[in-house]
Amino acid sequence: MEYTEANIPVEIKHGEYLNFEDGSYLYWESNGEAKNVFLGSGFEPDTEIFPGNSWEFSKSGKQFRLTAKFEDALLVEKL
Repeated sequence: MEYTEANIPVEIKHGEYLNFEDGSYLYWESNGEAKNVFLGSGFEPDTEIFPGNSWEFSKSGKQFRLTAKFEDALLVEKL
């Protein structure tokens, strides 16, 4: 399934994508308990988040927070 910024806040499950208004996208892959987060098409993750932890980033002048869930999901919120 694919989501857009209009869906935020949203929980993204493994294999799902969030498309940003600037044309870039976010997805994640499991790395043990952690989640490797990719912003775009790079081969290396932009960050690794363990369950219960968050990571904040800016994209096109907007602030976002990602929180890794203990279940198979990543919560995306606008700040």
